[in-house]
Amino acid sequence: MEGNGGDGGFVRADQIDLKSLDEQLQRHLSRAWTVEKKKQEQQEEQQVRQEWEIDPSKLIIKSVIARGTFGTVHRGIYDGQDVAVKLLDWGEEGHRAEAEIASLRAAFALEVAVWHKLDHPNVTKFVGATVGTSELNIQTDNGHVGMPRNVCCVVVEYLPGGALKSFLIKNRRRKLAFKVVVQLALDLARGLNYLHSQKIVHRDVKTENMLLDKMRTVKIADFGVARVEASNPHDMTGETGTLGYMAPEVLNGNPYNRKCDVYSFGICLWEIYCCDMPYPDLSFSEVTSAVVRQNLRPEIPRCCPSSLANVMKRCWDASPDKRPEMEEVVSMLEAIDTSKGGGMIPLDQPQGCFCLRRYRGP
Repeated sequence: MEGNGGDGGFVRADQIDLKSLDEQLQRHLSRAWTVEKKKQEQQEEQQVRQEWEIDPSKLIIKSVIARGTFGTVHRGIYDGQDVAVKLLDWGEEGHRAEAEIASLRAAFALEVAVWHKLDHPNVTKFVGATVGTSELNIQTDNGHVGMPRNVCCVVVEYLPGGALKSFLIKNRRRKLAFKVVVQLALDLARGLNYLHSQKIVHRDVKTENMLLDKMRTVKIADFGVARVEASNPHDMTGETGTLGYMAPEVLNGNPYNRKCDVYSFGICLWEIYCCDMPYPDLSFSEVTSAVVRQNLRPEIPRCCPSSLANVMKRCWDASPDKRPEMEEVVSMLEAIDTSKGGGMIPLDQPQGCFCLRRYRGP
C-alpha cells in the first residue's frame, strides 16, 4: 500500500511525539489567553477612563484667565458648553526630576478623582480631564496646536462672576448689604458641609478659591490640595493652605481634620463682612507665631451683628473640638434675621465702626 514507508504523506502513529504536541498546544493556548486577557484589561481601562476623560476634538481653548506656578487657566468651549480649562505642565523644560513629576501627576489624579464624584450647587461642576498619557491636539483660535505629553488638563464649568475675593475687593469701599453677606456665607457653608459629608477636606478654603456664577452664587473651586479625610487624624499633617486662613494646628504642623476648613471658613466670613484682608501688615512668621501662641484673630467691627460675630468666633476657636461642624454653621446662618442686621459701615461714614479706620488693601 502506498505510503507505508511514510513517503506518501502518511505518518506512523508510533512515531508521533504526543508530549511535544501537548506542550506546543499549551503554549499556544497560553499565548492566546494572555493576548485576550490584555485586550480585556485594555477595554476595562478604557471604560474607566471614559467616565471622566475628555474628547480633545471637542475642546476649543481661548484666552488665558489666570496663570499659576505649574500652568494656566483658559476660557474655552467643550462640546458647546462654556468651560474653564486648567492646563498643567510639570516637565516640558526638563527642569523637574521624574520623581517630582510623578508626584505632581499623582496629586493631579487625586484632584480629578475627588472632583469627578461631586455633585452640589455650591461646588464647581467637573466636566472632564486627561492625564496627558497621549499627544493632544487641542483646537485654539489660531488653529490646532499639539500639546506635549507632560501636559495634564482638567475642564470645569466656566463661572463668569470670577473669584469671590475679586468681588470683595471691588466692594471694599462701600461694603456689602447684610443680606448679601449672609447669602454668600450660606453658599460657602453649604458647599463645605457637602464636602465634609463626602469625607473630603478641602484644606485651602479662602475667598480666592471660591467662584461666582452669573446669579452671584458661590461655588467652591480648586481641589489641588483636597483629600479624602483620613480615619486617623495623625495621617493628615503638614502645612497645607494659605497664610491668614490656616488653622493653628495646621500652622503648628500638628495632626488635623475637617475642622481646619471650619477655621478657614470663619476667616472667610470675616472677610466677606468687612471686604478686607486679614493681617495685611504681618509677615508669615509673625502671623504663625501670633495665631498659634497669642491667639491672634481678625478684629471684629463693633457694627457687626452679634449673631454673625458669634459664628466667626466659634469657627476660629483655637481648639478644633470646640469648633462647630459645618452642618451646624449652616443652621446658625439660616437662623439669622437679615432684615434687622446691618452691613459693614463704609469707612467714609464717621458714625458706627471705628475699628477699621485706615484703608487696608489686599
